[in-house]
Amino acid sequence: MSSKIVSGLLLFGFAQIQSVVGCGDAPGHVHSLRARQPPPTIPPSRPLEWGDINIIQTTDTHGWLLGHQKTSFPEPNYSADLGDFASFVTHMKEIALEKDVDILLVDSGDLHDGTGLSDGFPPGGVDGRESNEFLKQLPYDVMAIGNHELYIYNITRDMHENFAPALKGRYLSSNVNITITDEGNNTRDVPVGSRFAKFKTRKGRSVTALGVMFEFTGNDHDTTVQKVADMVEEPWFLEAIRDEPDIFLLAGHMPVARDKWPVVFDAIRAVHPTTPILIAGGHSHIRDCLQLDGRSISLQSGRYMETIGWMSAKLNVDKTKNITFSRRYLDANRVTYEFHTKKKNATFDTPRGLAIRQGLEDLVKKFNLDFLYGTAPQDYKVSGAPYPSNGSILSLFAEQAVPVALAINNTRADIPSYLIIQGGSLRYDIFAGPFTKNDQLTASPFTNAFVFIAGVPLRVAMEVLPILNGDAPAPAGVNKRRANDDDLYARGEVESMYRAWLEDMYRNHLEEMLRARSVAEDQNQNQNLTLGYVTQDACPGIGDDIPHTPLQVFPLPDVISSQPPKVATNDSLIDFVFSDFIQPDVLDALNAVQKDRVFTNGDVESYSPFLFKDVLGLFAQEVWN
Repeated sequence: MSSKIVSGLLLFGFAQIQSVVGCGDAPGHVHSLRARQPPPTIPPSRPLEWGDINIIQTTDTHGWLLGHQKTSFPEPNYSADLGDFASFVTHMKEIALEKDVDILLVDSGDLHDGTGLSDGFPPGGVDGRESNEFLKQLPYDVMAIGNHELYIYNITRDMHENFAPALKGRYLSSNVNITITDEGNNTRDVPVGSRFAKFKTRKGRSVTALGVMFEFTGNDHDTTVQKVADMVEEPWFLEAIRDEPDIFLLAGHMPVARDKWPVVFDAIRAVHPTTPILIAGGHSHIRDCLQLDGRSISLQSGRYMETIGWMSAKLNVDKTKNITFSRRYLDANRVTYEFHTKKKNATFDTPRGLAIRQGLEDLVKKFNLDFLYGTAPQDYKVSGAPYPSNGSILSLFAEQAVPVALAINNTRADIPSYLIIQGGSLRYDIFAGPFTKNDQLTASPFTNAFVFIAGVPLRVAMEVLPILNGDAPAPAGVNKRRANDDDLYARGEVESMYRAWLEDMYRNHLEEMLRARSVAEDQNQNQNLTLGYVTQDACPGIGDDIPHTPLQVFPLPDVISSQPPKVATNDSLIDFVFSDFIQPDVLDALNAVQKDRVFTNGDVESYSPFLFKDVLGLFAQEVWN
């Protein structure tokens, strides 16, 4: 089959019957037609519960504005694009008008780093600037900053100057500042967005909104993240919460469980013991819900535009009684959207939704995201396959792709080398079929560099891996940064939390199967279910909008390696290659496992001009063509 005509990729629309056609463009591009038939997904079984005030939440979208367009499940569950979502929001607002209730649209941060739409910009551009233009077109009532808006100063500055103004005071960064230089060459620390917002809903209800970041330490220079306990002591905070609104809305980039939301909650409760508090959290990429008391609810709606969160509150005048809340996790696809808006395919799309879809398709072409590197022979999973294995993307990356990519135009390619990198460098699965520039950036969007130390005995280099993974006792002085340590969490690592959640969901499912009256009965009950999220949270009732069979997940190490080189002995000297992200850990471990040499940053050199995000494309061009 010619590389010009390849079936199996659907960049636009939803994952369903597809038609890929040739065109007059240069070779090496994949073009798709948006299919007319709906994806093979299960419709919801029950309508949403509406209250007096209702919230649609997104969080951790990370550039996934095209939706998930691969045919391997669970991808079709999340196949709606931002144009579909915009149409859904429009129709939900119309329903709210008919019901004469309030509805708010809220986002809890992390718009950058994840797909080609955000990360595929040409040299000289700014990550997320053009993809964020489409988010501006949605009627968000409140948005909060995320940690991925803070890794690079230019991104933070772009959010401050070009994005926040579009929200007209409702892009919130309560405890996040940026240092800017004004026209008089004076430096000032100012909020990236606004510290808080006060507004009234359509029904006249007063809202006081805050946008709180978890205590992130991986931010770039000239940005600051204040500790939450210090923030709630600030005069501006105390002034902001002094007057009682009808509702406090806390939309922030912080998990709703096991983080600092109770600090903010308790500070508000000390002044307003009974005021309804709605919390829209984020960051850890999971579906979650809990209630800190009977007059509050906290919701977190996953990641990557896979889940749209819904929560509603039926307000009552009697402040001594609990408030009736509901929550739902919606699979982001057209079937879901049409069910809840009671629209059909012919009447669902709105002019705004269609315009956004066309704009996204134009951006794909502008960024060359449909450029075809090669054809993946199978699916490669991040946590859906054991590591190491032939189906693991971690094995593919470290053992095959990196050695091939880094050998290109490398004067040290003939010198034996051994590589270790963080397992979290692979962000998403690769699916069988055409592998494009967009797929490359989706699987690994990171700009980490490959560095090395020359002349390290292979035996010594191989002792570093088990120490960093915690599989061997750490010598004195070595700070083992395990994936669930506070240090890594503070620097923004969340994949281990997401995987642990998946493992819990799968384990709970197995336990329920064992409790079932018979395995045959359970299999009969679940035979028509597709793979997807199966959520158990701390709120009453069932949160998932659609029942699924849970994803099986496998444990992953913090650090992975290439295969050891074939050398004369384990004492042979090799190039020890690693990621600059783990450089401090590697140096600590090297100095702990041997005393013949003291390794410092001065021993570390650049190994290749290629970055993490380049590797899979280079490999596919070499091997998958």
